[in-house]
Amino acid sequence: MIVAKFVLVAVIGYLMGAIPFALIISKQMAGIDISKHGSGNLGGTNVLRVLGFKAGAIVMALDLAKAFAPVMLAKFIIGDSVLSIAGFTLNWQWGQVITALMVMVGHSWSVYIKFRGGKGAAAYFGSWFAIFPVAALFGGAILILTVWLSKYMSLGSILGSLGILCLFMVLTVADVSPPVYLVYSIVSAALIVYQHRSNISRLQAGTESRMDKSALR
Repeated sequence: MIVAKFVLVAVIGYLMGAIPFALIISKQMAGIDISKHGSGNLGGTNVLRVLGFKAGAIVMALDLAKAFAPVMLAKFIIGDSVLSIAGFTLNWQWGQVITALMVMVGHSWSVYIKFRGGKGAAAYFGSWFAIFPVAALFGGAILILTVWLSKYMSLGSILGSLGILCLFMVLTVADVSPPVYLVYSIVSAALIVYQHRSNISRLQAGTESRMDKSALR
């Protein structure tokens, strides 16, 4: 029964994370397949660049929400249940982290659209709003400041995730947060960096697209 709860929250996380809001909103608002425009990425940033601020903001908000909702739900589904595996115990905090990771996997490789997807940044920050809001605000501040100074959304996403990782290194050593959150910050930061590998190459080559005023029309 306890195992079923953990499996359930993981499946819910994946299926909700896999909802391709970038594709849905772009078709509803402009009648286009966003994967065939701009960078082709199925995320809020590409929608913002191609369709403007309103559509991009809607997609980003929905991507945040599709992570926040299942991660919050996981806490209530797991409740006080504890799963023991080889002497290692998993509680509701682990349930939330597992769910959050599955949301990111679903967003990046969606079963609904032949395992295509976005890069997971909005889903990542949405999960932290449910797990540890201070981390979401901290990483979000780094992201916004980076984009404001450099105009590179990809760089902001990467530095925001790495900033959260550094935060949890400190909080874990100080015994302020459980180690599971550090585990999540390490795995998710690695996933975000991996998903942005092409952006990193373009940043190094000086060919990465900037978030200029035309993207906010």
